Amino acid sequence: MRSTRIPLLFILSFLFFITSCTEQNDSKKVEKTAEQTVTTKEEEYQVKNHYTKKEVDIVMRDGTKLHTTIYSPKDTSKKYPILMQRTPYSSRPYGENEFRSKIGPNEFLMKEGNIIVYQDVRGRWMSEGVYDNMRAYIPNKKDKEFDEASDTYDTIDWLVKNVENNNGKVGVWGISYPGFYATYSLLDSHPALKAVSPQACIGDFFFDDFHHNGAYLLSYWRATAVFGYEKTEPVKESWYTFPELNTKDQYQFFLDAGPLSTLDQYYKEDNVFWTQLKEHPNYDEFWQKRGIIQHLKDIKPAVMVVGGLFDAEDLYGPFETYEKIEKNSSNYNIMVFGPWSHGDWARNKKRQAIGNVYFGDDISLNFQQNIETKFFNHFLKGAGDENSGLTEIQIFDTGKKEWNTYDSWPPKNIEKKVLYLNNNSLTENKGNGAQEFISDPKKPVPYTEDIKMVFTPRKYMTDDQRFAARRPDVLVYETPVLTEDMTLSGEILAKLKVATTGTAADWVVKIIDVYPPDAEDTEETQKYLKMSNYHMMVRSEVLRGRFRNSFSKPEAFTPNKKTDVSIKLQDIHHTFLKGHKIQIQVQSTWFPFIDLNPQTYVPNIFKAKSSDFKKQTHTVYDDSSIEFSILK
Repeated sequence: MRSTRIPLLFILSFLFFITSCTEQNDSKKVEKTAEQTVTTKEEEYQVKNHYTKKEVDIVMRDGTKLHTTIYSPKDTSKKYPILMQRTPYSSRPYGENEFRSKIGPNEFLMKEGNIIVYQDVRGRWMSEGVYDNMRAYIPNKKDKEFDEASDTYDTIDWLVKNVENNNGKVGVWGISYPGFYATYSLLDSHPALKAVSPQACIGDFFFDDFHHNGAYLLSYWRATAVFGYEKTEPVKESWYTFPELNTKDQYQFFLDAGPLSTLDQYYKEDNVFWTQLKEHPNYDEFWQKRGIIQHLKDIKPAVMVVGGLFDAEDLYGPFETYEKIEKNSSNYNIMVFGPWSHGDWARNKKRQAIGNVYFGDDISLNFQQNIETKFFNHFLKGAGDENSGLTEIQIFDTGKKEWNTYDSWPPKNIEKKVLYLNNNSLTENKGNGAQEFISDPKKPVPYTEDIKMVFTPRKYMTDDQRFAARRPDVLVYETPVLTEDMTLSGEILAKLKVATTGTAADWVVKIIDVYPPDAEDTEETQKYLKMSNYHMMVRSEVLRGRFRNSFSKPEAFTPNKKTDVSIKLQDIHHTFLKGHKIQIQVQSTWFPFIDLNPQTYVPNIFKAKSSDFKKQTHTVYDDSSIEFSILK
């Protein structure tokens, strides 16, 4: 094993990547243009010319000090609301003479003047205490008991009492992990907290980021370093290291590595998070109490949940956060979902694209100016009533490539539809046959054609799936060419009827938009591809088969026995246009997005041996179905 200490600049770049950077693709021209645009704007506006900066250590109820950075407008002729982000990724740069190039949720809120606050959460960077990944919420806290809700409350209480020229109103925002802390601020909220925007917010680590329905996301393995190593005192420099893998081919690296247990050579017992992952392979009490979704009741502040319809990291969290608040609270609660990957809405790219698929111009800029800024200003500077001027649901149709607004989610004017996976076709009639394929752990289906090594995957969410459709271990079901538009809106449920010669298996379902032969290339189209007959992945999900009946009580398959496996795919809003086709792909490996299933039942896949991995034959019966809703 080799390990290297990464230079600070690389660490900072990676941390920014987690919350707000895009995965590279072949379109260098687009990247260069975006970079030039950002540079120009930074040159036009210097934060240090308009803000003063102060660093303080705020004492929590248990005596722990949390490092907090406060940017206050130099114009002190009026009072301002406080906009705060709590983060595990550092409130850098440290030093009162060192300024960020950009502060706040967007440039409009930065330039018009707000008190912007960043805080290192407990146990991270310059804050004291012990870090706890997805720290569990404690209802009815007593005396000095603390959690992220109390830390937020204590921070807000100090800020409104001690920061000059504040108007007594506070907003919280955050993307990704900071989005989780934004959600957390809603629990036991401070009276001064008026507006919160959880964005790409983690909801539950068994369904976001590191797991999908119990399957471990091997593609996030390198990020384990960020969350797993604890520190003992406040630090300005990184205290963790990333393993040096000496390859740019992620697929081959993990294939050669073999079982997950071989990765112990890179993360020892001092990596707390890696140990937790290995010791808790099921949805036991450890994971359950770290989920925040179940606590979203009787919420008081106004909420705007933001998500990307192609967010590979946190798609479960935003949808579940909005839905649970809507169900269990009577507060102001709205939802915005655009054609974005993780955090795209916080950037100012002229052309918005995910991988090869272009969606339009200035989509993020319009969100920042006309939705995000409007939300915070209404509740922090304006009337703060229900009449914000924003609709309940703003969601992008990723097929028609246009925004739609609704009064509820899913929309009211929908009807249920069922299509059966019948003899390689999608039909309204059940079949009585079956399709088979051989699943070989030594030759798993790739999740992308690209040869790369990434911390977290991104562009695969719209990748061309022709490479998979042409493999013998991927089943393909397809409609005829559509004679009219069909808009799928809301949840999709795959109800598979399957069997396997083994005792364990994963099941992957993908929803594909098959373009017509005359589809034209764009500047985003990778050089080796054509958009003619492009197979755009619109939605996909995996279920680790052992969890088909319970995420907390896994069970083996009985060999060759027909078994029900239902997979909930995250919500969709996509029009399959006239001339296109709807395609479903079913497979059992998706590598190395998820880890390999031995296909032999073992109590803990993290401890599986090489001898446990077996080639098996899987069967999908023709009475399997896809249930979804279409707009009338």
